[in-house]
Amino acid sequence: MKRPLRGALTALSALLATVLAPTTATAATGPKAPADFVALRAVDPTIRQEMRYTTVHNFVGERVDGYREPLCILTRPAAEALHRAQARLLREGYTLKVYDCYRPQRAVDHFVRWAQDLGDQAMKGEFYPDVDKSRLFTDGYIAEKSGHSRGSTLDVTLVRLPALPTRPYVPGEPLVSCHAPRRERFPDNSVDMGTGYDCFDTLSHTLDPRVQGVQRSHRLLLKNTLESLGFVNLAEEWWHYTFKPEPYPDTYFDFPVADKSLTRGD
Repeated sequence: MKRPLRGALTALSALLATVLAPTTATAATGPKAPADFVALRAVDPTIRQEMRYTTVHNFVGERVDGYREPLCILTRPAAEALHRAQARLLREGYTLKVYDCYRPQRAVDHFVRWAQDLGDQAMKGEFYPDVDKSRLFTDGYIAEKSGHSRGSTLDVTLVRLPALPTRPYVPGEPLVSCHAPRRERFPDNSVDMGTGYDCFDTLSHTLDPRVQGVQRSHRLLLKNTLESLGFVNLAEEWWHYTFKPEPYPDTYFDFPVADKSLTRGD
């Protein structure tokens, strides 16, 4: 009786291993990007990258779901157009710096869960000091879908050369309003755009008439340069641009932000 039982268990174990092995491999690999998604650094390594959602220095206050590496991923047409913009700006003494590029749907879902948790106000002092969190959906600051998930949208700014480093954010440090004077805000090495990045405030509207002088000229330099090369600005956010025509205008991807997601290893 013992030998048949032992043999049956051995056969069952072998069968389970055969059936489960492919499933395990698929789960470990995860979803992949289409072949025309690339790492920006492979197209233009001179563009600075400060990928905020891989850090805790963002409006959520923690690393965002789906951001496994501090990596800018874009569709190739968007990356190549950004490379052409960089070439122009370098001649004028500036470099581009990206804060966010492709954003997986799971990250957008993370934003939605955070916005629904009205008890979490940890980063209000910097990113939405004058906006009631209960209005983030109504006022359009948070949505269930994002153009970033289609792969041709990015958040970008200008840095004057030679670029100074941006000091690391220290969790728990006192927060300063994103629309305070530049000398009081978190010290970003970008030029003064009138507000910090991801500032939930009408002052972030690209052509807000209250933003004048050098701040307005910086916004217009970025806007005019990018729009001349096929990008379209979101009027409510000076940092937000989408390359047109988009290769995937109706598709919202969910592969992780990681080198392994790129099918060609770019």
